[in-house]
Amino acid sequence: MEISALTRSVVKSNHAVISPDGYINSNVPGWTDCTVNVIINEQMGARLCQTLITLNKDGKLKGATKASQIFFYIVKGQCTATVNGEEKALTQGHFVYVPINTSYLFDEPEQGTQILTFHKVYEKLDDYDIPAVLFGDAATVEGPSYLGDPALRLQVLLPADLSFDMAVNIFTYDSGGHLPMVETHIMEHGLMYLQGQGVYMLDHQWYPIKKGDSIWMAPYCQQWFTAMGKEPAVYIYYKNVNRFPTTI
Repeated sequence: MEISALTRSVVKSNHAVISPDGYINSNVPGWTDCTVNVIINEQMGARLCQTLITLNKDGKLKGATKASQIFFYIVKGQCTATVNGEEKALTQGHFVYVPINTSYLFDEPEQGTQILTFHKVYEKLDDYDIPAVLFGDAATVEGPSYLGDPALRLQVLLPADLSFDMAVNIFTYDSGGHLPMVETHIMEHGLMYLQGQGVYMLDHQWYPIKKGDSIWMAPYCQQWFTAMGKEPAVYIYYKNVNRFPTTI
């Protein structure tokens, strides 16, 4: 018999590990005939929102951004996206950056299509324009070695442009690959594992991690990861970038 009181999910003041076994569905106006799981949100102390949407065959995501920009990533399946009048067919690994004050529609999905989103309130930088809508495909993005280690590869999905105040990257670790140091930094992270498994250290606590798990890391939460198993570990992650680090 399965014991329902067991979970790998953990929520702390400066980090969280959220596994799918504890998902509770949410209703989002304009997102219809779909399952919405709000994984990371400001209610837990974060300054971003991360959701996972699973679409039925008649599902639709219709809305317009306001203060927050949204990054949409197709985890699996396919659909059609229309953003600010531009329409494209999307499949696994495709993504769309939707800037503030922009209308969007995702429809005509394959049953079970999953879309991951990252939301952040946009901070405009003087003398820089608000970024434009951006469609992309992770399969076409180069993944050079990270800090010279061929077991680690980093794909940067958004342009290295000061108009952007968020970055979204895909990090691949060969089995046995690991971060070269314990990272301690001001950037906040939200991430989801797309493949593989490993062990993540967060604030000197150790967590087994596998495909489908999500992690939130507050600024200065110390972190380290090693991949384990017989296949590479891959996660997609958000971080805040390119803005002055304090309001003082």
